[in-house]
Amino acid sequence: MSDAFQDFDKRLRRIHTKRVKLSNGYVSVVGGDGLIVVKPRRRRSILRLRPLIFVILGFLAFKVIILATLGQPVYEERIEALREGSTVEQAGAWVMQADPWTVMLAQKLRATMR
Repeated sequence: MSDAFQDFDKRLRRIHTKRVKLSNGYVSVVGGDGLIVVKPRRRRSILRLRPLIFVILGFLAFKVIILATLGQPVYEERIEALREGSTVEQAGAWVMQADPWTVMLAQKLRATMR
């Protein structure tokens, strides 16, 4: 009788763990044999990649527009002024420094603005 109880106890534990997993959401899928199988919904990562890419592209576009509008010498002067400021301003100067992509895109934008 103890073997039957152990099997029953294992089955109850398996059912409980499946219910806990399904409590966060589930998806019904039709298998290849035609049976409907309920599977727990996969958790999505907290950090989503698409918004992060849009933020980076937004910063790049901002830098390109500012650099194309002001010109290279004035832009560098303002970055130097930021480098001499507080820690937050120094971090801003590091983020806003002209990288090769920014310079190239700003030159193309400036050529189309004329």
